[in-house]
Amino acid sequence: MHFDFSVFSNPQTWVSLLTLTFMEIVLGIDNIIFISIIVNRLPRELQKRGRSIGLVLALLCRIGLLLSISWIVGLKAALFTVNLPWMTEPFGVTGRDLILLAGGLFLIGKSTTEIHTKLQGEEEHEEGGKGGASFGGIIFQIILIDIVFSFDSILTAVGLVDNVLIMILAVVLSMGVMLAFSGVVADFVNKNPTIKMLALSFLIMIGVMLVMEAFHKEIEKGYIYFAMFFSLIVEVLNMRLRKKATPVHLRDSQYD
Repeated sequence: MHFDFSVFSNPQTWVSLLTLTFMEIVLGIDNIIFISIIVNRLPRELQKRGRSIGLVLALLCRIGLLLSISWIVGLKAALFTVNLPWMTEPFGVTGRDLILLAGGLFLIGKSTTEIHTKLQGEEEHEEGGKGGASFGGIIFQIILIDIVFSFDSILTAVGLVDNVLIMILAVVLSMGVMLAFSGVVADFVNKNPTIKMLALSFLIMIGVMLVMEAFHKEIEKGYIYFAMFFSLIVEVLNMRLRKKATPVHLRDSQYD
């Protein structure tokens, strides 16, 4: 593949690079949340390593997919057709649909399991509870979801710019930012149980969105991210309110 570096003499190229980098960071937030939650089941001394490996794997997945754009385009071709009761015409199932469906179901199932574990009161591995998992098993789950999130990211990149070099640079820059702040995000999520539950609910919502996209029911992602941002702001305000709240002491006037 030939890269044309002369494009960087055009100011529009830098605008596209910054825009795409920002979009990649936004789209990568859900990936960071998933990795932070699932890596929390490892011993504390392995969590940072697990997060770093997960994000590096995401970077390699996205670069590999960018270098295989023709293959990605081919995934939009129908592999077979099925007749669904609610559709008037046969539904053409593509490779992309199968990947999104599998990824969405996996995300829904994993997030639901994590919520169930929290409600049952099982503690994380580092606290000596039942939540431990093998390092290899955690990395395997990260790889699976990285592939799904990478497809979403790459399809966004292809829609914004048509230069593979710019796409690769944007992915590398966004992953650098996410690596730098992944620890902060992980600590914030894991130290606040209500935020963690909210994050798991977001992942279920994203899983449902992926399943619907697999059935060609597109949902405007702006609505999804606005709902996530709004819910997060409300929860942060609730956290500040809980910290400021003081217990009410009733006084009997005869002892005043």
